[in-house]
Amino acid sequence: MISRIWLVVLLVLNFSAIGQTKKKVCFSIDDLPVVSYGEKSPEFHFDLTEKLLHNLSSKKVQAIGFVNEGKLFDKDEELISFQKECLQKWIEAGMDLGNHTLNHKDYNTTAFEEYAEEILIGEQVTKQLLSKKSKELKYFRHPFLHTGYTKELSDSLDSFLSKHGYIVSPVTIDNSDYLFAKAYHLSIRKGDNVMAKKIAKDYLVYMEEKLLYFERQSFELFNRNINQILLIHASLLNAEYVDDLADIYIKHGYTFVSMDEILEDPVYKTPITKFGKYGISWIDRWALSAGKKGDFFKDDPVTPQYIQNF
Repeated sequence: MISRIWLVVLLVLNFSAIGQTKKKVCFSIDDLPVVSYGEKSPEFHFDLTEKLLHNLSSKKVQAIGFVNEGKLFDKDEELISFQKECLQKWIEAGMDLGNHTLNHKDYNTTAFEEYAEEILIGEQVTKQLLSKKSKELKYFRHPFLHTGYTKELSDSLDSFLSKHGYIVSPVTIDNSDYLFAKAYHLSIRKGDNVMAKKIAKDYLVYMEEKLLYFERQSFELFNRNINQILLIHASLLNAEYVDDLADIYIKHGYTFVSMDEILEDPVYKTPITKFGKYGISWIDRWALSAGKKGDFFKDDPVTPQYIQNF
């Protein structure tokens, strides 16, 4: 009798905890229209874009893609129509778009004036496409997550972005998906499907480890899980496996929401007071600003060596 009572109590507590814990994540996808690794055919770009959007939509993922508009133009600076059409597909699928600069230049090595120009030139086509759907271009993602290696550089860029109506899109769940994506693409190109499947399997294991790691870091810093922002890239790997990746988040209790909703979490007002040339998660930035040392970061999952060797 006692054991039954305790079982009921535990079930009630468990369901209460689930009800009170609303995990939210935004999937943000960089380097649109696609990460092509030299594949130039319209068919490749269309197929990758359509597969990525289909697999996102199949899991009801409300994603935002960040655009490098330099990819939309040829060497003579003529607009490549199929690249523009790929962006149009994102909007038609109900996804959002943001600015990732014209040519993905590095703020660590680019003068402020040149970097600012990259942002403004890199917004023209995306802004036009969004406006046709009565949407606005308002989110900015730093290439390499390099936000300014001094307070002065960071403040200058933040001020510029605010003046031009941009909101910075942070990243909390950072990872090396691009290394897996390169290895996967090269394996597919060689016709090595066995290796490609191994890479995809290891990728999903690694990405789950990353999710759980940053969840733990969130609790260490804020005593709760926070609204999370995942960074991945518009690669063939993610086009083919983003639905499996979404399943991992579903398994851990997440719902997929927009960047607007994610940034309602007051955690994103946490000040950053430490600066450097690193490109890291905002959780890591907040931790460094809070005085956390090496041990705090010791369990960060590592990319397998065979992936790094590709």
